[in-house]
Amino acid sequence: MNQGILALVSSTGCAAANALQSLTDAMHIPHLFIQRNGDGTPRAECQLNPSPDEERYTLAARPPVRLNDVMITLISELRWHKFIIFYDSEYDVRGLRGFLDQASRMGLDVSLQQVDRNVTMVFSTLFSTMRMEELNRYRDTLRRAILLLSPRTAQVFIHQAVETNLASKDSHWVYANEEVSDTEIMELVHSALGRMTVIRQIFPLWRDTNVRCMRNNHRISSLLCDPQEGYLQSLEVSSLYLYDSVLMLANAFYRKLEDRKWHSMASLNCMRKSTKPWNGGWSMLDTIQKGRISGLTGLMDFRSNGANSHIQFEILGTSYSETFGKDVKRLATWDSDRGLNGSLRENRAEQGMHGVTLKVVTLLEEPFVMVAENILGQPKRYKGFSIDVLDALAKVLGFKYEMYQVADAKYGSQQANGSWNGMIGELIGKRADVAISAITITHERENVVDFSKRYLDYSVGILMSKTEERLSIFSLLAPFDLAVWACIAAAIPVVGVMVFLLRRIQSVRSQNPPGPHQPAPVTTSFQSAIWIVYGAFVQQGGESFMNSVALRIAMGSWWLFTLIVCSSYTANLAAYLTVSRMDNAVRTFQDLSKQTDLSYGTVRDSAVYEYFRVKGTNPLEQDNTFAELWRTINKNQGQDNSVTSPAEGIRKVKRDSYALLWDMAVLEYAALTDDDCTLVVTGNGMSSKGYGLALQHSSPYRDLFSQKILDLQEKGDLDILKQKWWPRKGRCDLDKHAETQPEGRALRLHSFAGVFCILAAGLLLACLVAALESWWNGPRCQRAQPKEVTPQAAKLRPTPAHRAQDCTATATLYFMDPDSTDASPDLVELQYTQL
Repeated sequence: MNQGILALVSSTGCAAANALQSLTDAMHIPHLFIQRNGDGTPRAECQLNPSPDEERYTLAARPPVRLNDVMITLISELRWHKFIIFYDSEYDVRGLRGFLDQASRMGLDVSLQQVDRNVTMVFSTLFSTMRMEELNRYRDTLRRAILLLSPRTAQVFIHQAVETNLASKDSHWVYANEEVSDTEIMELVHSALGRMTVIRQIFPLWRDTNVRCMRNNHRISSLLCDPQEGYLQSLEVSSLYLYDSVLMLANAFYRKLEDRKWHSMASLNCMRKSTKPWNGGWSMLDTIQKGRISGLTGLMDFRSNGANSHIQFEILGTSYSETFGKDVKRLATWDSDRGLNGSLRENRAEQGMHGVTLKVVTLLEEPFVMVAENILGQPKRYKGFSIDVLDALAKVLGFKYEMYQVADAKYGSQQANGSWNGMIGELIGKRADVAISAITITHERENVVDFSKRYLDYSVGILMSKTEERLSIFSLLAPFDLAVWACIAAAIPVVGVMVFLLRRIQSVRSQNPPGPHQPAPVTTSFQSAIWIVYGAFVQQGGESFMNSVALRIAMGSWWLFTLIVCSSYTANLAAYLTVSRMDNAVRTFQDLSKQTDLSYGTVRDSAVYEYFRVKGTNPLEQDNTFAELWRTINKNQGQDNSVTSPAEGIRKVKRDSYALLWDMAVLEYAALTDDDCTLVVTGNGMSSKGYGLALQHSSPYRDLFSQKILDLQEKGDLDILKQKWWPRKGRCDLDKHAETQPEGRALRLHSFAGVFCILAAGLLLACLVAALESWWNGPRCQRAQPKEVTPQAAKLRPTPAHRAQDCTATATLYFMDPDSTDASPDLVELQYTQL
């Protein structure tokens, strides 16, 4: 205060709050007080001192204690007439004064009992001071009890009551505490033997992630505003109100500066008698009281008698129809404006529903709900799988129903202001009794409505168009680049020329004829040299003519080259054909997230959209598959890739290169009934969710519907209905694609089309060359070619010359004399004319 002060924010107990109130009232300092309760004991209202001149400068940032109002409403709903309240030794029992007054006016029998820190001693005292008759009466009193204890004390108390056999299976206990975590609730419920109901304070969650962290032009740390971080749940309620109080002051200071009504800070000294209160205190207090913010605790203002009146509770618990102490769900909510939202009474229709007419809201979704052919002037009729299930239940239970379509054509999602739209909103608003369509059972929806047992399993699938196989007859050339093929084609004649030249050099060196025991040299033409090189390349061998070291080195190098090339080609061909079969295979979410050719999305503001949002933004997810999927689905706030309805998504799949992520059952029906049979469905069929009938919160028909649905499942009636709407072999066969996809290992004809084309081209070329040779060597124009001298030619005898009829050619033949013994045999020259 000596250094200068504008306002004071404190988070203390009631005693310190009274001292601070006296100081701030005297010095006119705005004081935002947050009541803090120690050791987890339920909070009781602080009794602050009356302010002089009715000018109170202390504002209660934490709302007044409303547990009494919630408990009175709960007792009225449960119709209790006699019960006992156990309160902690740290609890201020004066906080129950208003509750006891209302209970007295209602004629309720209420008992009070304090629980010391040593809970074991409490039960030991009971057994030591009470007789058996008194214990039996006390056990009957414990059947209905309210616990105003800290979570730790309550857990020990319940455990001791169960161990000492004072708690029974038909007991119903209510635990009331503003600050209790989910873990502590589960520990209490598991420790209890009978039914357990928990009352605790909750804060509204902001569904929009963009608005969630922005409050009054102030960005809150993501650790605090994002529920996925988990840090917000670990903070005490008083700490949340402390944060919002500072935010309220910052907002007030900003408005002061904006209005140019800023006051200098008060420099006060309490030790001097001449010190006067701060002149700007009342103006600053008025600015704070007129402000309103939206923070971590929801709305905060001080327009109700200088206190923040906005508070909300949730009522959790188990019911008799469920496993005791195991299943916990939200039964109702209570807020300071509307009171109780929901019903806590155990209304159950034990028998049939004869004479009951239900109001049913629906949404068109093939094949669950569709419009049937209607007669003019008659009410609209519906058909589909869900309609068949509803008709089967109506036939068994004996009820009738009136059906209408929801106006906004949505299943139901929570809005930023906490309200619900779609069919869920119709149930919450009591405008419909039952909602039926392809509506999935989710945790968020179960908090506000009831669901029957699932009548069909649910999973998310991928709808795509069948990929058209691109025909490439020369796919066998793909393992090598065009430059490699060009180099190989150029290497064959180059090596052929090399072999030809080396053979010529060898022929020049051996001009003399061979001896009688030496093999005759073989003359290799350029054409035969190319043929031998090509034969070696295709691994078909050739004539053996390598009599020199140079030829052997040349051909050895060529053989090594062909070995490496053929091995590389075989390995690359196998890899290419395998990869080409797997390139377009999208069967799972992982495959979809890794590819980039296909865009994908889902229906905006749907359960599937919310599913990918939660999975994709969860920091605990080890795999980044859902993060990649959510990044694509939510591109430009879902405007680029997501659609407004499943029908629009199916049309987009047929029209564009697009994949739709949606309910597997809906996608399978779309693929089965497609006119062109161009759609295919993939995805994981395993899921823990399902489709169910949605009913009003605490509906008396929930258990009946669930029981009859189980009967239909056991009898096989649901399987028959499913086969009716999802035939495996209908207009389009889904199993055919499912069977061919995994076993697509064999190479198809188009993969070898290039080989057959090459063979056909070679055969046609051979036929053409044969025709040309026949024409060239025909009797009309036949030419005699010079013959090489061979040892066999020496054995020939001269033949008489003949007169040519059409064409003549003169040749000179040299014959060796076989009888000559000279080193250089004589050559006899003879000319003759050949026909």
